[in-house]
Amino acid sequence: MLAEPSQRKVYVVMVADLFHYGHVEFLKHARAFGNYLIVGLLTDERVKQYKRLPIMNLEERMWVIESCRYVDEVVIHQSQRSVEWFKAQGIVARVHAVGTETDRARKANRLNRPGLPPKFEIPYQKDISTTAIIRRIKSRNFN
Repeated sequence: MLAEPSQRKVYVVMVADLFHYGHVEFLKHARAFGNYLIVGLLTDERVKQYKRLPIMNLEERMWVIESCRYVDEVVIHQSQRSVEWFKAQGIVARVHAVGTETDRARKANRLNRPGLPPKFEIPYQKDISTTAIIRRIKSRNFN
């Protein structure tokens, strides 16, 4: 989809497993960098390579993200999106959630290719995470 002249498109990459209010806050803040938010959703296989297999499958995660009022479009994220792709889409900013300094440095090295739209960072919500929800579920004895 080509950008309309008045659109300021923003691109984010997410896993969005066990979609929670921390994800919603991230999307709300990301959208503030423009007026049209595109979420690049990571595939189950890609997430499994560096984290774990998501509990919610790709289709379930896509459906939930599409339902969020801050999101205008969801696409399957391709690892090395080209500069041309970002230009054709009219994307003016990339926004990423970051946690620790190590996380910030790792993402900076991977994401700062010449010609890409500027990258902005939003800190993770400190009081909620998918991992914390999984731990909470495991710690309770459901009968």
